Amino acid sequence: MNRLKKLILPFLLTGLLSLSIVGCTSDDKDTDTNVKSDTQQTEEQKDNKGNAEKKEDSDNSETRMFTDQFGNEVELPKKIEKVADVWDAHSQVMLLLGQADKLVTTTERIQRTPWFAEVYPGIKDVIAPIKNDTIQLEELVAQNPDVVICLKEDEVAQVEGAGLKAVRLGFQDFDGLKETIRLTGELMGEEAEEKADEYIKYLEGNIEKLAEKTKDIEDSERPKILHIFSGEDLTKVDGAKSIIGEWMKLAGGINAIESEANHVDVNLEEIIATNPDIIIIGGTGAAKGIETIKNDPAWADVKAVQEDKLYCNPVGTWKWDRYSAEEALQVLWAGTLIHPELFGDIDMVKETKEFYKKFYDFELSDDQAQRILDCKNPEGVDQDGPSN
Repeated sequence: MNRLKKLILPFLLTGLLSLSIVGCTSDDKDTDTNVKSDTQQTEEQKDNKGNAEKKEDSDNSETRMFTDQFGNEVELPKKIEKVADVWDAHSQVMLLLGQADKLVTTTERIQRTPWFAEVYPGIKDVIAPIKNDTIQLEELVAQNPDVVICLKEDEVAQVEGAGLKAVRLGFQDFDGLKETIRLTGELMGEEAEEKADEYIKYLEGNIEKLAEKTKDIEDSERPKILHIFSGEDLTKVDGAKSIIGEWMKLAGGINAIESEANHVDVNLEEIIATNPDIIIIGGTGAAKGIETIKNDPAWADVKAVQEDKLYCNPVGTWKWDRYSAEEALQVLWAGTLIHPELFGDIDMVKETKEFYKKFYDFELSDDQAQRILDCKNPEGVDQDGPSN
């Protein structure tokens, strides 16, 4: 028996040892597998995180592509904080859209426009690097703007040559005006875009109002109107092929200089030969221009002079007659001037006050609104500064 035990025992021990080894090996494999799975999961998490970060980086890119009014594509910061204006009229657009505090440059002409400074006194502290229509590039570069707003192609070349980003805007008609406003809203962000939409609806509403009131006026009933650029040069006129011609037609008139665009030189004899029913002088110095015409024998036989129908064109934060967001008021003013019998329901003092409150958040008094309509500065004096 003892001998049998001795024979069996080694086999039993060997079997138990084998089972033990198999069991340990199986546990080790499971552990390795688990470790490998954890490692793979960690790598996958890293990959997923990396992809997520890449997507987030793409979504949160600090730049964007912007197409300006002339089809030029420019890479700009997503958020514009500093705008340099080298085009006068655009500073008014910035004011209109509530973005004037982002101007780092403007023009001397804007700074010399009394009602702009009245509405936004801070414009006096903004650098004006344009001297005699020449950009002072060192001054411009020193402001480190996110974007420079230009009107002319050669200005874009100068700005880009100085290593800055240029956006070109500009218009010659109402559709162009709306596009300038819309693009500036897009450039400046959501709040400005909403204000731009609001303005465009307001402008279109006024244009529709005019068109409805004047649609049945025959050509024979439309007075002939001469629009002079400013009181400083009475032979520089604005013809029918311009935004001036556009608002004249809407308001029920005919431009006396049919074949020309705006801001053109025409000899005095040709101007007088048109024999306009109404003369409007734009810009500053208009009151002096009216007095000059009244006292010049060369104009004596002109119908508008004989009937004392000479008027100055209002100037607010910029000239109403051209390149101005206040064209929205110009169309109404022109209607009341040319056809008062059709526009008796429009109170221009009220309209001007409401516009300034709505778009500039500025409270005009009745007196102040009337001064704008009378082409006077905030102190009640005729506006006599540079006009071009």
